[in-house]
Amino acid sequence: MPRHFPPNSIRRQNQASSTAANANAASPAGDAQHRHHLPRNNDPERDLLSRRQRTKNHLIAVIGEYAGTTLFLWFSFAGAQACAITGGGGVANTPNQVVLTSLAFGFSLLVTVWAFYRISGGLFNPAVTLGLVITKNLPWFRGLILLPAQLLGGMTAAGLVKCMFPGPLVVSTTLSNGTTPAQGVFIEMFLTSLLVFAVLMLAAEKHYATFVAPVGIGLALFVAMMAGLPFTGSSLNPARSFGPAVAIPYFPGYHYIYWFGPIMGSLLAGGYYHFVKYFKYEEVNPGQDAVSPEEMEREKSQDEERG
Repeated sequence: MPRHFPPNSIRRQNQASSTAANANAASPAGDAQHRHHLPRNNDPERDLLSRRQRTKNHLIAVIGEYAGTTLFLWFSFAGAQACAITGGGGVANTPNQVVLTSLAFGFSLLVTVWAFYRISGGLFNPAVTLGLVITKNLPWFRGLILLPAQLLGGMTAAGLVKCMFPGPLVVSTTLSNGTTPAQGVFIEMFLTSLLVFAVLMLAAEKHYATFVAPVGIGLALFVAMMAGLPFTGSSLNPARSFGPAVAIPYFPGYHYIYWFGPIMGSLLAGGYYHFVKYFKYEEVNPGQDAVSPEEMEREKSQDEERG
């Protein structure tokens, strides 16, 4: 005959079985058995393909950054060299030369950034690269490997202009009009901070006008060049100063200001960027990224509800 157990006895047996199963799963042996039956996600072939893909991406970015930096500075140096030859001297002897040289650099940056930003980001500048790294908009390893490409691009552009155009190369950055090295550092710092902050807010921050960011970035360089060209040569870019110094070759004793100043400017811009991001700048003046009046009003009402 089948044996009939009381309900309480059955409940106790079930509880005991459940407890034993839980204990077995929690024990090292049970955990090992559990892991043994889980599917393994470690695929050496997939990991190898992933590493190859990352390596290929880094290589393409480095080559693109080298090509973009070379083109940007070649057209910039060529425009400045043309201004110097037709003006009879340096690139900042007359107001017209200052304006034309600034336009050459600004528009060259605009076009080359717009063409190369899908490949390498279109940085072309160690100071801009540093600004993107410290704000976590660019992985540190990518920034590290782009630096040699930018410096090599600056040297290539300066060497090509020196070989292709008549006369001495006059595009090096030097202090003039009584500017001291200390003044030069701070001039370069403030000029570079404008350029780096423009890159961070127009390109790194994604918004409805991101696709025209190269226009604002090129204009930022143009304005900065106008302000500093008669005093420091408006480097804003260690690669821009390093290239001609190697090609001439001539390294003035104050060459360090064209590294130290832009680095300080990059840190200044990056610090202010962190400041406005921490306090959620997008909530201070809502509706700026709205595509229609209705969306603008909706964003403003949502901001008012948040207080």
